[in-house]
Amino acid sequence: MLIPYNVSVMTDTTTLPTFFEPLLAEQYGAADVERIVAGCGAQRAVTLRANTLKATREDIAAQLDAAGIRWQPVSWYDDAFVIEGAREDAIRSLPAYADGGVYLQSLSSMVPALVLEARAGEDVCDMCAAPGGKTSQIAALSGGKALIMACEMHAPRAEKLEYNLGKLGASNVTVMRTDARRLDDFFSFDRILVDAPCSGSGTLRIGDANLHKRFTPALVEKSRKAQRALLGKALGLLKPGGTLVYSTCSVLACENEDTVRECLNRAPRGASYEIEPIELPGIDGMPTLPTSLEGCLALCPTDLYEGFFVAKIARKQ
Repeated sequence: MLIPYNVSVMTDTTTLPTFFEPLLAEQYGAADVERIVAGCGAQRAVTLRANTLKATREDIAAQLDAAGIRWQPVSWYDDAFVIEGAREDAIRSLPAYADGGVYLQSLSSMVPALVLEARAGEDVCDMCAAPGGKTSQIAALSGGKALIMACEMHAPRAEKLEYNLGKLGASNVTVMRTDARRLDDFFSFDRILVDAPCSGSGTLRIGDANLHKRFTPALVEKSRKAQRALLGKALGLLKPGGTLVYSTCSVLACENEDTVRECLNRAPRGASYEIEPIELPGIDGMPTLPTSLEGCLALCPTDLYEGFFVAKIARKQ
């Protein structure tokens, strides 16, 4: 997928950057391009997750009901809620928000930790952990008993990560203020999450005044390089029999399928990896996009979902 750099710069907030739709057209059919563009114009509903390290699903449902906030359940995740007719400020006013019992999080970004399936006692690495939503979710899903290393290279983001993990009660987490690409090779993990920095093409919003400045070919290219380095490092740190989840909030193959293919093709000598199909109850109800790697999951942006990509990789030896 070639990324054109000789495109005109536009600042019209009613349009998408001019290079975006041609990239989509290289990858998707016309109907899927139309779906993605429509999703960029949708206002996404507020969604959240009950943080079971601090509160039960029933606790959060009761607080929402008491505050008169309407909500709907999510078929594939009992702890997730879709809020109706209210925005983030209403959630921030709940006692559970102040206490760390609830975490505002997009539905799409809840998927990687579910796919990772970390268990009690396992060594887990979240290679790009700030601000801590997925790290705390991994902790909650393992009952607070997985041993998690959370990496963040930028000091302010690491401080925010530590604050959020403390607030959310994720106590079995060690925050490493380091670039995960430079982790020592003596580390090894049963589970690794690489929620890689990306262009954010799956989260673009028509009407964003900064869209044309923020989303550029240069950002896509910078993201691609970082993604390949992170995933390549992660493959080498994964124990035989372990599971790695690679995810981005992008709908571009150059950040998703192409990255996975390239890294698997130059995987450490003697190691064997396999893409495993993603199976979640209720996955058939998600707004999926076609992918060129069998078993991976790509989500289309809608009023409920961000555009997202998830690949599950198992190390066989």
